[in-house]
Amino acid sequence: MSLKDLLNTAASEILDEIIAIRRHLHQHPELSFEEEKTAQFVSDQLTKWGIPHQTGVVKTGIVATIESSNSTAKWIALRADLDALPILEKNETNYTSVNPGIMHACGHDVHTATLLGTAKVIYALKDQLTVNVKFIFQPGEEKLPGGASLMIAEGVLENPHVSEIYALHVFPELEVGKIGFREGMYMASCDEIRMTIKGKGGHAAMPHLNIDPILITSHLIVALQQVVSRNCPPQIPCVLSFGKIEGLGATNVIPDEVYLEGTFRTMNETWRAKAHQLIKEMSEQLTKSMGGSADVKIDIGYPYLENDVQLTQVARERASKMLGNENIVDLELRLTGEDFAYYSQKIPATFIRIGVRNESKGIIYPVHNSKFDIDENALLIGMLTFLSQVFLRD
Repeated sequence: MSLKDLLNTAASEILDEIIAIRRHLHQHPELSFEEEKTAQFVSDQLTKWGIPHQTGVVKTGIVATIESSNSTAKWIALRADLDALPILEKNETNYTSVNPGIMHACGHDVHTATLLGTAKVIYALKDQLTVNVKFIFQPGEEKLPGGASLMIAEGVLENPHVSEIYALHVFPELEVGKIGFREGMYMASCDEIRMTIKGKGGHAAMPHLNIDPILITSHLIVALQQVVSRNCPPQIPCVLSFGKIEGLGATNVIPDEVYLEGTFRTMNETWRAKAHQLIKEMSEQLTKSMGGSADVKIDIGYPYLENDVQLTQVARERASKMLGNENIVDLELRLTGEDFAYYSQKIPATFIRIGVRNESKGIIYPVHNSKFDIDENALLIGMLTFLSQVFLRD
């Protein structure tokens, strides 16, 4: 039996078990940095299979290791995230979330189950390993400052040093059975903007006696789009969007202040810093010119995610050997964010997308949606993708 067939057989044989694990995780989601029961469940699985691991990394993170018999073998890492989102699930399945208002709507249950299955297969075939493998089960991907940054600070990429790292992420736009790659820049930095626009409230029938923060805010939102349209270099992807406006007046009441929340995303650190400055300056100067003031807070989020070109090319070739070139697709650049970017800023990394869509089963909803679900055959594809990076290295 060829190595490819051996891996396929080994992963297929445990698929039902991994589906059950994924369903358990989906049914019992926990929010970022609160994944205590999830971490215990992962640890219990690893212990049952005899796989050595460390718990309590950034409180709820876990790092498992499987070593090659080759004493000179390098270390690589495979990463999955543990946390869920504050979303009320609307699916009607036998594994729907039992924790009201919390849901694995971004597929982290899939990532964790896939990595567990991969670890089980690798441990069973460890005599054939030519590399050492770290398995990073990471908390808090969905919440700043991001579990990746904290795990790196606690030395997850060191002792021993990791030379390259891989992650998978569900992709509802892509049919199950397909996986996607993109070399170089792939996902954006993502910063959170919070502003309070202050004026002077009063009766709406006498605006000359007030300083209207709603009017000021309307001008400011339009003006801030110039940060992107008139300042951002055309070769740099960039977006500035506001998703929350709160002005608690009434039909005949002008409020004292308006509160705004938005996001700024780009793929260039120099421009990112300059844009922050422009946003603050424009907000403060425009509001002042209209008689008000602005308190501006920009929370620095995740950096941009860059897939190492050479590593991604090789990863694509390995996956193609395992799954067939017809199942490999090119990904388009995205302005969504991911804290896996922190790893990509430290060592060669590649972030791979795995198709989970199945229109015939009604599995069509995007991530962060209350009806998100997957075709569970994606778990097999995910395991095989990870396994190809570990074993098909010639």
